[in-house]
Amino acid sequence: MGKRILLVGATGLVGQGVLRVLLDSDQVEAVSVLVRRPLASPDPRVQVLLAPEFSAVALAAVDLRDHDACLYCAGPMPLGLSEAAYREATVATLERVLAAYAGANPGGFVAYISGMGADAGSALMPLRVKGEAEQVLARSGLAHTSVRPGVVRPVHGTVSPHRLRRGLYALGDPLLALLAGACPRVFTTTEAIGRCLLRLVIAPGPRPAVVENADIAAHAG
Repeated sequence: MGKRILLVGATGLVGQGVLRVLLDSDQVEAVSVLVRRPLASPDPRVQVLLAPEFSAVALAAVDLRDHDACLYCAGPMPLGLSEAAYREATVATLERVLAAYAGANPGGFVAYISGMGADAGSALMPLRVKGEAEQVLARSGLAHTSVRPGVVRPVHGTVSPHRLRRGLYALGDPLLALLAGACPRVFTTTEAIGRCLLRLVIAPGPRPAVVENADIAAHAG
């Protein structure tokens, strides 16, 4: 039997790429996508779990049992958000989802999409908050890995859910492709992240606590 995976953030840029990789794999039996709004998928292996908000009460009403792993790819960009709002959306939301997943799957594994330079002691707000989220993951009691991508290039039809960013990615793709080849320590792709997460899910034995951007390609196989 293949792996049963819970994917959080399936409609985002990274989440779209991860879902594509999971559904291309014969090692994945089913993918449950936890979303706030209805999502249509033509693949029968995809089950949509709808929670209008990621509150403790709403999550408790969703059946999260029987998932080998949770791939957490959700989270807003920090632009225009106060530190308190960004922390609520990044740290507190992750904590509630982890509590719900751990309660239903105490032996499960979680991979969290963090960010390059994440550090709870950083002077930069986004990196500090991402570092705090990683600390929440470490305290969850679950097997876990924080994956820290740098600049992510969308490939294979993956697009940003935000119209402006979609246009910027389309215009800048040739440059991103060039830079990705020249600076693999800083750049990665949605495909590489997806393959990295899949390898972490199916890997036997202990997983690394952190996968830095420079190591995503190596873990992608």
